[in-house]
Amino acid sequence: MKKYCYAFAAAAIFLTACSKDDEKITPENPAIVASSRLDFIEVNGSAHGDHFHDLAEKTGEKDSIAVLFNDKGEAQNGHVHLDPHKIYRMQFRLFNSAGKELQQSFLTSKAVADSFKVFLSGGNFILNPTTGDAENGAIFQPREQAYGDGSAVNGKYETTGILAYFTLGEANSGAEADISYVLRKFNDATTKGKIERTDWNHTDYASKYAGTDVVKLTFEVHAEEHE
Repeated sequence: MKKYCYAFAAAAIFLTACSKDDEKITPENPAIVASSRLDFIEVNGSAHGDHFHDLAEKTGEKDSIAVLFNDKGEAQNGHVHLDPHKIYRMQFRLFNSAGKELQQSFLTSKAVADSFKVFLSGGNFILNPTTGDAENGAIFQPREQAYGDGSAVNGKYETTGILAYFTLGEANSGAEADISYVLRKFNDATTKGKIERTDWNHTDYASKYAGTDVVKLTFEVHAEEHE
């Protein structure tokens, strides 16, 4: 009986310890990431320089594309066709093994979010500001409006990219590229305030902005007009 009691007590202690450890898990710990997802939902709006004007949800028929990734950040459903003439609301989701969403943990407050920024690297796209009056290049605009504590996200330097808006633009029509959605944590939280809207497409972001890639999701994009 004593042996059973000791065994039961040891098991109880072990389970309690595991429970406490689970409570301390952070989304930066890659061991708990089971899968990720990027949703591209067509919206209304217009391109202007390095950002969009008049963004609004689109009613009726619209493009809706989901890209699923495994725990290694590898796309599970092939390449993605995006219409270069359309603007997409781009939502990132991160899941643990229990299916709980973790992405908002990066935005709980300004103090937390100041260490993180998203890059969409590898496409070598023609960016919209370089197309002059044509306004037909690529734009990636992070656009969170509020932190988890309810305070407002103020200005372009505070946005992260968990929620963003994206267009390839007609100037990139026909392009095929392997791109990476990268959520990077900076060694110095002041780094984020120096990143401009046109810096999202750098292939050398890692050398420019010291830190660690917390999430890196790689997938192939084809810029093709949808019939």
